[in-house]
Amino acid sequence: QVQLVESGGGLVQPGDSLRLSCVASGRTFNTYTMGWFRQAPGKEREFVAAIRWPDNSPYYGDSAKGRFTIAIDNAKNAVYLQMNSLRPEDTAIYYCASAHQPPILSDMLNYNYWGRGTQVTVSS
Repeated sequence: QVQLVESGGGLVQPGDSLRLSCVASGRTFNTYTMGWFRQAPGKEREFVAAIRWPDNSPYYGDSAKGRFTIAIDNAKNAVYLQMNSLRPEDTAIYYCASAHQPPILSDMLNYNYWGRGTQVTVSS
């Protein structure tokens, strides 16, 4: 079992930045691919970013490219999502997820463990 706890969400204005954190506990953290997904009201859950085990290669969804950065700290069992130039359309609940060698990083069905999410609201 892997337990994931997100934090760092909040209410910000357009153009602001936020850094989300996800801390993992349980089974060996550093053998899992870690991902971030988000879900806006009335919409399907969307892939944001992932960092692949074992080479820590980052991958981004179209909405995140150029603005978001995913990073991992194995010593702290944590993965981060730095979000810059936030837009109102980034408003969603952001979820951390983990999977062992998922064949498709952007497919939420490949992720075994999920956090409860953290709310991000971008509004003026």
